[in-house]
Amino acid sequence: MTKGTQSFGKRHTKTHTSCRRCGKVSFHKQKKQCSSCSYPMAKTRSYEWSGKAKRRRTTGTGRMSYLKTIPRKFKNGFREGTTAKALPK
Repeated sequence: MTKGTQSFGKRHTKTHTSCRRCGKVSFHKQKKQCSSCSYPMAKTRSYEWSGKAKRRRTTGTGRMSYLKTIPRKFKNGFREGTTAKALPK
């Protein structure tokens, strides 16, 4: 058997499938680990030598359903259960 064109025809099995955490087709079926986010490990895979990859997944790239209201709440002193003071006319 040669190591060239003929061997490539025999490749019909999938090594990677979709990851349930990052959604990429990077989850290795035999290793049971994602090569992109390193699921099922608790810490998400990120390296200093790849700044662009860090930018893709950093805070602010998603919905930020909780974090986007924090600057406004901080400005008002995190008040709760009260009504805002009426501004003078």
